[in-house]
Amino acid sequence: MGLFLALAGALALGIAWWVEHVLHIMPCELCLVERWPWRILIVIGVVDVLLPGAAGGPVLWLCVPTLLASVGLAFCHAGVEWGWWPSPLPGCHAPHITGTTMAERLASMPLLPSKPCDSPTYLIPDLPVSMSVMGGLYAAGVLGVFGVWRYRLSRTARRIFY
Repeated sequence: MGLFLALAGALALGIAWWVEHVLHIMPCELCLVERWPWRILIVIGVVDVLLPGAAGGPVLWLCVPTLLASVGLAFCHAGVEWGWWPSPLPGCHAPHITGTTMAERLASMPLLPSKPCDSPTYLIPDLPVSMSVMGGLYAAGVLGVFGVWRYRLSRTARRIFY
């Protein structure tokens, strides 16, 4: 299961990398935050692969709050995209440019332009599902696979002992 979790995290980050660096679609600040649970999931999977059994087995349970956090972040981002609430992150808002001279105003501008968090990115043209919603559905799917695996594992253990 650890290998599955590590590969699931790597796939999510790989798609995000591809969208950013190959399709040249700049991520917003919420998109960047949504990548952290996948990094943590990779670490959990690698720990389980390297330390199976006593140390790795219990670590697998950390994927549940990690994936729930991913679903929650995707829900938060979707709510921002749909206009239900403003983004909780300051980087998603318009930059505050200060200064009286043009040089001061240019100096106060951010180095890189940011994408607004309420502007969804659609990967499939005819499918009105944004990348953030896809990420949340993917995290829920990975969590579902983990739940089914744990359920089947517990049923198998009961048959052996009874």
